[in-house]
Amino acid sequence: MRRILPIIAISLLFSCNNTAQVNPKQQAVIDADPVVVPLQNGKARAYFASGCFWCVEAVYESVKGVEESISGYSGGYTDNPTYELSNTGRTGHAEAVEVIYDPNVVSFATLVDVYFASQNPTQVNGQGPDRGSQYRSIIFYQNDEQKQIILEKKEALAKKLGKKVAAEVYPFQKFWIAEAYHQNYERLHPNQSYIRNVSIPRLRRFQAKMPEVLKGSH
Repeated sequence: MRRILPIIAISLLFSCNNTAQVNPKQQAVIDADPVVVPLQNGKARAYFASGCFWCVEAVYESVKGVEESISGYSGGYTDNPTYELSNTGRTGHAEAVEVIYDPNVVSFATLVDVYFASQNPTQVNGQGPDRGSQYRSIIFYQNDEQKQIILEKKEALAKKLGKKVAAEVYPFQKFWIAEAYHQNYERLHPNQSYIRNVSIPRLRRFQAKMPEVLKGSH
């Protein structure tokens, strides 16, 4: 069963324009120059955090043009984060996914659309039952073009909803791959209670919103 640990910690409200006090180590991450991940065998990589990485991994792997989605940790200031450490809320990291995709089939802009369509965009520090800074929503950019795409889509969504969109916008620094047992968790454990009650319904809600981007669609 998915462990949702009780956490007593300071809630971090991160934002590109956030004036609230932020851990100096976290602020350094927010202010850093982005790291560009080069194409490998024609495939690009993008990074997203949106609650439980089991859910997000499954969402992106349903999108045509996506070769693979890997669960891990990103956005923090500690090295070698683990599931147990990230769950303390004191590493700065959020559960994230690395999306490996063919940019000739699916664009970064579409992946951002998938991101917003597959979550509650106004929920702060979590998605659904998963709460805490380790479950916060973050979109990572590798260059100014990606940053502009994210900010424009975030602003447009906020206007449409009439509410603040919770997703933070970070320069990508490093992605730490999660433990092996987290990979492809939804596919390998379809009858696990969290998967049945949270992950699969979340995937189906997304699929109903954007059927045109799904593998097998025309």
